[in-house]
Amino acid sequence: MLDFSPTDLQAMVLSAQVAITATLVSLPFGFAAAYLLVFSRMPGKPLVDGILNLPLVLPPVVVGYLLLLLLGNRGWLGGLLSDWGIRIIFTWKAAVIASMVVGFPLLVRSIRIGMEDIDEKLIQASRTLGARWYDTLFTVILPLSGRAILAGASLMFARSLGEFGATIIIAGNIPGVTQTIPLAIYGYTSTPGGDRMALGLCLVSIVLALGVLIFNEWLVKRFSRGRKP
Repeated sequence: MLDFSPTDLQAMVLSAQVAITATLVSLPFGFAAAYLLVFSRMPGKPLVDGILNLPLVLPPVVVGYLLLLLLGNRGWLGGLLSDWGIRIIFTWKAAVIASMVVGFPLLVRSIRIGMEDIDEKLIQASRTLGARWYDTLFTVILPLSGRAILAGASLMFARSLGEFGATIIIAGNIPGVTQTIPLAIYGYTSTPGGDRMALGLCLVSIVLALGVLIFNEWLVKRFSRGRKP
């Protein structure tokens, strides 16, 4: 029987808090980015798409270091926030930002795939009937993208639960403050005799990730049934 310490329990709660916050905050931006990539005629789409997907191909440590340069006290954004009395680095907010940046491409990619599968005839019919772009967005595109949004949110949530590289650079590994499950596992693997607790937290991560995937599948099926006449 595994006996988790209060610090371990705090790491579990913080992991869930970070993943939920990162996913909810990213959803509107992810939907907007996918919409622009699919339906707009803005120039430089390949460049924008490449920039959005950079976190998928860059090492997470690189992403974390770039965020540290941006949000650190000497960074242009971090210095500005510091003047306003807002501190990001080495707080749980930094862990949220790291998870948002690393998981955002997965969210956008999933929603984009769903939007690309929408029958263009439905959109054309909506416009023919005089609907404005925002009417088409909320009555056609958004409902038909529901499953893709759920899938993208689930992927981002699961990715945020497992985020390590960028988080440890920008948020640190402070027990009870910024230490998430992956960081706690790292701490135990660096501690003599900590293998048992590291394994226990690994099992917790597996259960949480599996639970998210099962819950997502259930939501998708329920959403599909709800759309049937």
